[in-house]
Formats: sequence, structure tokens, C-alpha cells
Amino acid sequence: MDLKRDVIRFKVTLKSGRPSIWRRIEVPALYTFWDLHVAIQDSMGWFDCHLHAFRVRNARGKIDEIGIPDDDAFEGAPLFLPGWKVRVADYLYRVGARAAYEYDFGDGWVHELRVEAVGPRASRVKYPRCVAGAGRCPPEDCGGPHGYAELLATIRDPSHEEHKSMLEWLGGPIDPAAFNPSVVRFDNPAKRWKIALAGG
Repeated sequence: MDLKRDVIRFKVTLKSGRPSIWRRIEVPALYTFWDLHVAIQDSMGWFDCHLHAFRVRNARGKIDEIGIPDDDAFEGAPLFLPGWKVRVADYLYRVGARAAYEYDFGDGWVHELRVEAVGPRASRVKYPRCVAGAGRCPPEDCGGPHGYAELLATIRDPSHEEHKSMLEWLGGPIDPAAFNPSVVRFDNPAKRWKIALAGG
């Protein structure tokens, strides 16, 4: 294990039925779960405007929830470990290791994360990077997997009473199978953290 030189390759699969939506990303082994959150958001195409949580088994066999702690959480609500203080490698550093990542608790977009490889960085390669994937990211606030399925059925049916309004809401026709890893751009996780949590 060499955290400074290794990268971890994940397959991130959105559990939304059809069409299949997934990304293959490589991130530095030094990453925290906040850093990984930003990489997933950017590679999938989400806008990072809702809460998120990782659910991953710890060394004692219990599930830890990692995300943004809520100081005003209701009694009995899950206690989140702060993602920016927890290293990914403390949980996910062997091939086959898995975790769940949920984005937008209202819509309930659940992603499965699986470690595909751990190894040294390639020379002259900038990380993180997205090396493969399939499927367009669903629109934000479309109602989760069920709502997205209904939306796709609506825009495929010109006779549907909401066909025109849905196309207008989307900004025009979309190809749900379209994805090009070469257009993925990754934001700086520290910059995103400052904007999201430090007020600026």
C-alpha cells in the first residue's frame, strides 16, 4: 500500500433499471470520501445540489454512514461521519470491496461502488479521470428511477399529453444512452468543499 503513489479504480453503477448508467473512474488513493463524492458527481453529471451519503462496512462488520453531519438531526437518525475527514483507503483498498453511494435523499439515486483495481499511478496522467462509462445522467429532480422511467416514456410518445411540456423542461430531446468519457471535467474537491460547507 502506497497512498501517495497508488490510484483506486471504481466502477460506479446507478441502480436505476434501464438504460444502464455507469462510470469507471480512477482516483488517488489519498482521497477522502468528500473527494470521491465530488469525482462521482462530476463523472456522472449530477449538479451536487442535494445531500449525499456513503454506506460502507467497517472493520467490525458494521455499516458506517459517511457524508455531511447534521447538527440538528432527529433522535435516532443516522450519525454521519464527516466525509472530508475519512480516507477512502481506510475502507476501500482491495479489489472487490463495495460501498453504496446515495445522492438526493428525496429522489433516492443509489449508486453501487466496486473497487476494480488498485495500483501505481501511470506517468503523465492527471487524476482523477473517467476512463469509460455508459448512459446519460438523469435530470435532477425528475422523481428518482421511477420518475425518470416515466419521463423517458413520455418523451418517446408524441401523443402523450405531457410530451411537449417535458421536452421544454428538458430543453429539447435527449439521448438516454449518450455518454462520452472524454468530456468529463473534474472540479477541485477543496474548492467545492469551501463553496458547499464553508460558505464561500
